[in-house]
Amino acid sequence: MIINIKALIVVLAIAAVVFRLGKPIALQFSSEPDFARRRNVWFVLTATAFLSPSFWLFVLVATPLLAWAARKDSNPLALYLILLHVIPPIPVDIPMVGVKQLFGLDNYRLLSFCVLIPAAWRLRKLKNSSGIRGLTAMDFSILAFGLLQLFHYVPPDLPDHTILQDSATNVLRRGFLFFVDIYVLYFVASRTCSSRRAMIDAMSAVCLAGALMASLAMFEWVRSWLLYSSLGDPWGLGAAYGYYHLYFFRGGFLRAQVAAGHPLALGYLLAIAFGFWLHLRSHVKSAWQRGAVTTLFWLGLLASQARGPMLGAIAIYFAFFVLGPRAVPRVITAAIVVALLVGTISLTPFGGRVVNSIPFFGESTERDSFDYRQQLAERSWELIQLHPFLGDPLARTEMEDLRQGEGIIDLVNTYAEVTLFYGSIGLLLFLAVIIMGLFKAYRASREFARRDPDYALLGICLVACLFGTLLMIGSASFIFGYEKFFYLLSGLAAAYAYIGKIPERR
Repeated sequence: MIINIKALIVVLAIAAVVFRLGKPIALQFSSEPDFARRRNVWFVLTATAFLSPSFWLFVLVATPLLAWAARKDSNPLALYLILLHVIPPIPVDIPMVGVKQLFGLDNYRLLSFCVLIPAAWRLRKLKNSSGIRGLTAMDFSILAFGLLQLFHYVPPDLPDHTILQDSATNVLRRGFLFFVDIYVLYFVASRTCSSRRAMIDAMSAVCLAGALMASLAMFEWVRSWLLYSSLGDPWGLGAAYGYYHLYFFRGGFLRAQVAAGHPLALGYLLAIAFGFWLHLRSHVKSAWQRGAVTTLFWLGLLASQARGPMLGAIAIYFAFFVLGPRAVPRVITAAIVVALLVGTISLTPFGGRVVNSIPFFGESTERDSFDYRQQLAERSWELIQLHPFLGDPLARTEMEDLRQGEGIIDLVNTYAEVTLFYGSIGLLLFLAVIIMGLFKAYRASREFARRDPDYALLGICLVACLFGTLLMIGSASFIFGYEKFFYLLSGLAAAYAYIGKIPERR
């Protein structure tokens, strides 16, 4: 408990500075009551988590607090996003009489139950709400992929290698959790962001959460101390739940992960926050504030030492300028900025080790990781060819020789993972939602390029983040923030295209 109290002091001190300095920027996109409420709830939940001797005590405090805040907030999605990683996504089984457990509960699901589902319910009850519209092709693609997962059972990869059998009860459980974890997030994002202000408010919440995580990540990186690593110890969770307690190093540096659950997840979240900031910064008059926030996100990315997200952030950066106005001079400027950034870092005392950790710069320090990924790719392709259309739910049994020392087969490519278990049909359904969102947002942005340049740039920002996500999931498993933001971005793209059809809402 003592280590948690020390960590709590550090977290609260850093967060207080970020909220104080970030308030003038945040208030340009959010109302003051919403900002104050979200900040206060963040502080209360953080303190409760670190001081609570039981996860269920945390839930007891969090549930009414979240329900109250969601009802008061003008944009529940923004509240959800600022609190999405207030603690790591540590799952705790809900006990149930007659069965081993009902399902695992973590911060993601708690927020879904207390914030998203009530928001969706209130939206459905509104009469003549413009946010309510019939199921679209994007809705059908998500639901179809969910149905495929229901009827095509993939057993979990358990430490003892036991292959659990499916059952009617398990089908119902998985269907319920698909709705709670995935569809309700997409529904709320695509329906409640019914105006430009609501969408920008949600994007600013991601940026504020990103600023918090980047600041804490820099502390972890410099001090080689994972602030949230002991959070679950008083809860009796041990080392059996996720990566939040593990220390990863690269190039002699600790890879920060804060409350994201994994360094890759942290890097991805910061890459998306940076992408959103590319648009929001045009509304910030202060040059030093624009530069400070951009620098903070990149320092957080360096602290995560996540190569895929670094590449993704660079891709988002260039895509934003390529697709926007005055593409050629802005792309040249962007290239110069990237070159100067790498050059400046390389001149620092520890620059060599930092640059070596950046993709395509310096020398690789992890040849074993590269070889493992290559073996995974080759084996995955062999197995996909055997079951090309619907995949093989038991594909892991053919990959036992690739099980790592951590006891897992680390499928670090979402495309390969989906195709292995659900085949090319599953991959098509999986990608349909985000690809349709990308094209809808791009088409809408082109339509408004002349009439409403700012609204057009908002769409370009979403397109760049969607493109970056498609790139980043090729080098990471579909876990933690990757899954949440995949469907969040798809929902925001659908909302953006819909808002564009209603002039008064732009």
